[in-house]
Amino acid sequence: MTEPDRSTFLNRWQVLLREPLVHFLALGLLLFVLDQVLLTKRGDPRSIAVPESVYEEARTLVSGKLNREPTDDDLRVLIDRWVDNEVLYREGLALGLDKGDTAIRDRVIFKSLGVVQAGLKLPPVDDETLKRWFEANRSRYETPTRFDFLEAVVTSERKEALLKQFVDALNGKGKSDTESSLNVFRDRPRANLEQSYGTEFLKGLESAEPGGAWIMLPSSSGLRVVRLMEIKPGTSASFDSVKNTAVKDWQNEAVSKQTTEAVRELAAKYRITRREAGK
Repeated sequence: MTEPDRSTFLNRWQVLLREPLVHFLALGLLLFVLDQVLLTKRGDPRSIAVPESVYEEARTLVSGKLNREPTDDDLRVLIDRWVDNEVLYREGLALGLDKGDTAIRDRVIFKSLGVVQAGLKLPPVDDETLKRWFEANRSRYETPTRFDFLEAVVTSERKEALLKQFVDALNGKGKSDTESSLNVFRDRPRANLEQSYGTEFLKGLESAEPGGAWIMLPSSSGLRVVRLMEIKPGTSASFDSVKNTAVKDWQNEAVSKQTTEAVRELAAKYRITRREAGK
């Protein structure tokens, strides 16, 4: 490039740099690069990865509530709920619903949920539809068979032979050095007992004599020493007697289902990474 050419080139470049459009484009490029750098540091807002801590919390929650190891279905339900909440939180931030609640995640989720539900519309319901729903959910309105019982929780060695000797001692037949504490259970529903302790435990308790002897029963978590105090029969329910309540419950369930579907549609915008069941 000759000296005149170089001078012409520099003059044109200086003129170009003074153009507002060039300044705008340069600023836009700078902001784009800066945003990509920040995005890399804070993570992709359209990507949701379920952290290992969530699985551990779900496992602990199920184990504590149901007194057993969680199944894949148990964990799937809780992880689905966490993902739904994370989607609602992200959507809430995108809508600016965090204003005034920058550090309160639950409030942002609640506000975002309100936005989602504001667009829902309940389908019409007639008596035939409601009756079918009532029959499918009859147990909600019936009082289940309930059990009152005592459990001697053994805190020392739990070998079967020692437990049998302990049961005999509780029933006034011999002595035992087994250490234990007493738990009192009242109004435990039949289904709850089966879920918590297993079918064999429930069958054994049902066949025991109320107010009778201490017995040893197998459960899903090992042998247990119990004494049945009372079995309280359940009561049935008729559609007409609970119709008003059933209408409200049906509406709540319909809203819940529609809400879940709406949130799952929002979730389609995100790349969700989660562990496979059983791993």
